Amino acid sequence: MQLLPPTNRRRWRSRVREPRPREVAQRRFLLLKLLIVGLFAVLVLQLARMQIVDHADYDARAESNRLRTIPVLPARGLIYDRYGELLVENLPIFSAAVVPADVPAEQFLTVVAGLAEITGKPPLEIALTIAEAQESADPFTPVIVKLDIDEQTAFLLRERQPGLPGAQVLVESFRSYPEAGLLAHLLGYVGRIDTEEYASLQADGYQLNDRLGKAGVELIYEAVLRGSPGYRQVEIDAAGEEINTIATRLPRPAASLRLSLDLDLQRKVEQFLIGAMGDSLNAAAIVMDVNTGGILSMVSLPSYDNNILTDPVDQDALPSLFDNPAKPMVNSAIAQVYPPGSTFKQVTGSAALQEGVASPGTLITSRGLITVEDEYNPNRTWIMRDWAAHGIMDFYRGLAMSSDVYYYYLSGGYYQGGKELFRGLGVDRLAAYAREYGFGATTGIDLPGEAAGLVPDEAWKQETFGEDAVWTLGDTYNFGIGQGFLTVTPLQLLRVIATIANGGDVLVPHIVEEIVNEEGQVLQRINREVANELPISSHNLSIMREALRQAADYGPARTGASSFVTIAGKTGTAEFGQPIADGTYPNSHAWYTAYAPYEEPEIAVVVFLEQGIGGTHAGPVAKQIFDYYFDRQRIVERAAQR
Repeated sequence: MQLLPPTNRRRWRSRVREPRPREVAQRRFLLLKLLIVGLFAVLVLQLARMQIVDHADYDARAESNRLRTIPVLPARGLIYDRYGELLVENLPIFSAAVVPADVPAEQFLTVVAGLAEITGKPPLEIALTIAEAQESADPFTPVIVKLDIDEQTAFLLRERQPGLPGAQVLVESFRSYPEAGLLAHLLGYVGRIDTEEYASLQADGYQLNDRLGKAGVELIYEAVLRGSPGYRQVEIDAAGEEINTIATRLPRPAASLRLSLDLDLQRKVEQFLIGAMGDSLNAAAIVMDVNTGGILSMVSLPSYDNNILTDPVDQDALPSLFDNPAKPMVNSAIAQVYPPGSTFKQVTGSAALQEGVASPGTLITSRGLITVEDEYNPNRTWIMRDWAAHGIMDFYRGLAMSSDVYYYYLSGGYYQGGKELFRGLGVDRLAAYAREYGFGATTGIDLPGEAAGLVPDEAWKQETFGEDAVWTLGDTYNFGIGQGFLTVTPLQLLRVIATIANGGDVLVPHIVEEIVNEEGQVLQRINREVANELPISSHNLSIMREALRQAADYGPARTGASSFVTIAGKTGTAEFGQPIADGTYPNSHAWYTAYAPYEEPEIAVVVFLEQGIGGTHAGPVAKQIFDYYFDRQRIVERAAQR
């Protein structure tokens, strides 16, 4: 085979052809079409999600921007005394407000500046209020920018509303208490709902700007006094202005309260108590119907002006209210506890009669003291003093003269040389009867903040002070005369003598007598309620009533005797504080409790003074109360006979 001679010529290679401009354009157009198709696909999917999957949610949002449901609250129910005297008022008040959802982002600063100019509130404070509400779960409820604006400011705000989207004037009613401090502890007050209250009450229809009862019967009967809100469903424009009313549901009117309280008597009791306070930081007096449990008067001093705490709150007055050591906002009649002193001898005496420890003829001699041998150290002797040497006494005189020695015997017995010479009740039986009378538990009165007090016994002492803290005979003696660890409220003590007066029914006290509608028709009557039937015979209760009558006849309780009717009563002087060198106490509480008339019991009274002596200081107050009540009654009866 012949080989071809080599050549210097290169082999041919094909060149890469550059794409033509038309092809480039076609490819780019294809990519653009794919992108457009993809975008439309995403858009279609998004629209499908919004219109199908999330249709209900977006429909509701759109509807809420067009339609607005505005709550319509009924006027708050009124409160009257037993004779129809009006005790509260609903007065109109203007407030500058803004609906956060109606404030456009681009006009936020304009709205803030306009509201600041009109109301005088700092712009930063307004801005923070609106911004916080816009982020809340309910941006459609108006938030208050400034409370209690005058009519001129309200008119100016209404005039500039078109240029301030979301801004509005709220016309509300606020609670006014004409009697102020006289009834503050009973009526309480109404205030703006707080965050915690709103969280728990939102499901019941409460709004962020609602007011509700904060204390007294305003709190306890909130559901009755509030009524049931209605609503207006309105169509609004982009600025939040109402265009048209779509639907309306009228609110259910609130009910009103008629109290058992006698306003005229309340004024007099306060006057009498103020005149007797002296150096006392606190004082209380209560008058109760012994047959129904209705409270005719309840005064606790010092009191406070409940208008200060009613929205709008008087901020300048708050420090003097909260920093007062006398705690004027505390109702001392039901929320403070004290040793009852000798007024407790009603319990010890009636228990001793029922248990056979004593009878009307039980004779005990008081030489001014008894000696008590130490149960754990035979070489040591304790002295238990009486307030005087009363000599020989039967049961009636023992109570009438309020002999401590007599009640040392009845409560703890008497021992000499290790031998029991007189068997007393003992701590367990004494504590059991105290609880039967209602001590150690709240009475159930329809007012908030009631204290239970304390009925001590051996188990309580060991639990409180440790297992080595043994209950002693001296503890029982002190218990029997209302000293030591025992504590009660004035209302609890009042219920004791009312129970003795009515024959043994331990009643549940109440301040509200009736719930009535707008026409005054009774919707509900607060009936007589018996918490407990005292396990003491009618015979023994009659003995105790006679002893109480004698106490008001010739004993220390005579200072409370009325000029018009026969009463049955008991004093108490409860020692407290640090004992001095001779074992006596420099300070004492003054108590007086009584009922009248003796023959046909109608009312019971308790008087408490933080400093004083029962017969000297508290008794005269009770006399003034009885005299005023029964003299007024006599005047009314004479007028009716003419």
